[in-house]
Amino acid sequence: QVQLVESGGGLAQAVGSLRLSCAASGRTFSSYAMGWFRQAPVKEREFVGGINWSGATTVYADSVKGRFTISRDNAKNTVYLQMNSLKPEDTAVYYCAATSSSFYENIRLSHAMHYWGQGTQVTVSS
Repeated sequence: QVQLVESGGGLAQAVGSLRLSCAASGRTFSSYAMGWFRQAPVKEREFVGGINWSGATTVYADSVKGRFTISRDNAKNTVYLQMNSLKPEDTAVYYCAATSSSFYENIRLSHAMHYWGQGTQVTVSS
């Protein structure tokens, strides 16, 4: 069982930055691939980015590529989402999620994720 707690959300201006954190409980954090997803009002949840168990491999949605960066610190059981050059359309609730490292190839699929955080609101004003 893994519990995930996001933090770092809030209000930012367009072209500004925010860094989200996701702290995981348990001693097996390094065995999980981690993903970030987001859901805007009246929209479906969408994939933002993912990182493999070691942090050596990342993947991003086209909409955030070049602006967002995922990293992890396995010693701290934490995964990060650095968001730069924010746009109003980045406004959403952001969720981190975990899946077995063997499922990294499916990291884009929300139904492949085993554990979810409660989400943190990000609001970007123009």
